[in-house]
Amino acid sequence: MEKVLRFKKEDLFNYAVLYMEKLGIPQKDAEIVADVLIAADLRGVDSHGLIRIYSYYGSRLEKKYMNPLTPFKIISETDTTVLYDGGNGLGQVISCLAMKKCIEKAKKSNVAIATVKNSNHYGIAGYYAMMALEHGMIGISLTNSQPLVAPTYGRTAVLGTNPISFAAPSYNEYPFVLDMATSVVPIGRIKVYEEKNEKIPIGWGIDDDGNVTEDPKKVQSGGPGALMPLGGIDIMRGYKGYGLALMVEILCAALSGAAHLTDVGFPHEPKVSDVSHFFMTVNIEAFRPLIDFKKQIDDMIKILKNSPKAAGHARIYIAGEKEFEIVKFNETHGVPIIAPVIEELKANGKRLGVDFELKPL
Repeated sequence: MEKVLRFKKEDLFNYAVLYMEKLGIPQKDAEIVADVLIAADLRGVDSHGLIRIYSYYGSRLEKKYMNPLTPFKIISETDTTVLYDGGNGLGQVISCLAMKKCIEKAKKSNVAIATVKNSNHYGIAGYYAMMALEHGMIGISLTNSQPLVAPTYGRTAVLGTNPISFAAPSYNEYPFVLDMATSVVPIGRIKVYEEKNEKIPIGWGIDDDGNVTEDPKKVQSGGPGALMPLGGIDIMRGYKGYGLALMVEILCAALSGAAHLTDVGFPHEPKVSDVSHFFMTVNIEAFRPLIDFKKQIDDMIKILKNSPKAAGHARIYIAGEKEFEIVKFNETHGVPIIAPVIEELKANGKRLGVDFELKPL
């Protein structure tokens, strides 16, 4: 197993902000990006955390493939909808803005939808869906991405990992927070296995010939090979994941008029990625008292968790529950970062004049 070191969340946050500022990002925007990245590591989603600070964001910003100022504009707007042009800027910045706008509109009109075109990778989808929770709302967050997933019976990456996140508030239990790729795993998870020099589980990806492989190097962003849709091969009903991925593509790209499928740019390509996003908020109070809704969610969770367990298992989990528990542990013991990522942070930070001199806990 790869060596893991733990750091204070505040130290990592400050480092990430300085790193982003060195690349021309305004402080307020740098703080948003840093918070989203560290939220991923804090929740145990290390595939979307600081491991990407250079490989996606830093490299594109240095090559001027992405605009550090995120010069967004509103293309169209109604009482319940808004379409943004993200200005080829930071996906996290425009996504936070879009979700806040959805919340604001839903307070007045009960339901709101925002779409974004001309954006970039926005981090973990759950970050934005969960923004609605403290306002007593249901939050939904979707995004497309560069082609990394082969359709069922295909052998070439055509679809993005196209994640879906859905968050609903509860009363005493943890909120229900579904945050999932429509592929078996995100490409960042393959990167983590490659960094650790470990084989990937059977069914995660295929090689250039369409054969299932355990070699993470054969399942790469931009080829060769491809990720498999959620479910895997057809006998495991992988076509359902394929269908969900296309649904996300329609809501993100077709609804906003952004690039779709193989037209979405890769991080290493010298062109606008034109990633697109979809956000939605539902004001629960428009349907029934919020407290009644929350208590019913609690009841659903208790029924599921108290149902008979399979042999060898003592607990049933609800979507988001493990991540909430991981956050509590990591906030006490420190945010875990694997050794190869630390070395990358040191090397790339030194080039920018932001030395990674943080002391592990």
